[in-house]
Amino acid sequence: MIYRFGNKEYDLASRTYVMGILNITPDSFSDGGKYFDSKPDIAKITATAVRMEKDGADFIDIGGESTRPGAETVSIDAELERVIPVIAQITKKVTIPVSIDTYKHQVAEEALKAGAAIVNDISGFQFDEKIAGITGKYNASCVLMHIKGEPKNMQDNPVYSDVIEEISDYLGKSISIAKSEGISQIMLDPGIGFGKTFEHNIEIIKNLGKFRRFGYPVLLGLSRKRFINQIYESSPSERLEGTITANTAGILNGANIIRVHDVLENKRAALTADKLKF
Repeated sequence: MIYRFGNKEYDLASRTYVMGILNITPDSFSDGGKYFDSKPDIAKITATAVRMEKDGADFIDIGGESTRPGAETVSIDAELERVIPVIAQITKKVTIPVSIDTYKHQVAEEALKAGAAIVNDISGFQFDEKIAGITGKYNASCVLMHIKGEPKNMQDNPVYSDVIEEISDYLGKSISIAKSEGISQIMLDPGIGFGKTFEHNIEIIKNLGKFRRFGYPVLLGLSRKRFINQIYESSPSERLEGTITANTAGILNGANIIRVHDVLENKRAALTADKLKF
């Protein structure tokens, strides 16, 4: 699984890679408002990005629209105003690849022009029919995620007959869309918390290896998510231990990449988990 991002070359099968999260939003479930208050706090964001790289991040993921359960969409212009100045600045300060977390082709295109190397789409290229073409046009990589429904309604009683198989079918369609646009560097995310109950999330983590059937790296994004609160009562800021434990289980079960808020702590956990793999 040799993937190239500019002058970076990663063997995504060799160890667990870490993606740091930077949400440039007022309303994300965990860090909403931390980096944005009417406009992006560029200095704070840049300092955080530099620290994430120092702490061991292999990627940085930039998002300008909250996709927490119940979230409403934001306009394309608002999303662009949040993320483009950030990407333009931090790509000058870090050497690791930057991804844009969006499902809108207009945002993806401007982000790729500004220096992003990856499009991370929560819909797996299935909300916007043009975003795969834009990703291919710029020879970018992608993260294809599964979602059931939309952020505003995805947690309204999600039901599956077989959660692993239904996610696999969805991701298979997303892969076909990506390949049709000439995209070869694909990563897959089963979408913890995106149209899943607590039981679905646990089943996904236990069965991550089954998503390796496609031959692409598997990304696990569970950092600080609500299902941890169903294990022990906690606010998002109190879920570090649960995040580390669940990520460790995910790594042992087949995750190649973990997407996290707390880079240093999860990087250390990943280094340890890698030594425990059979």
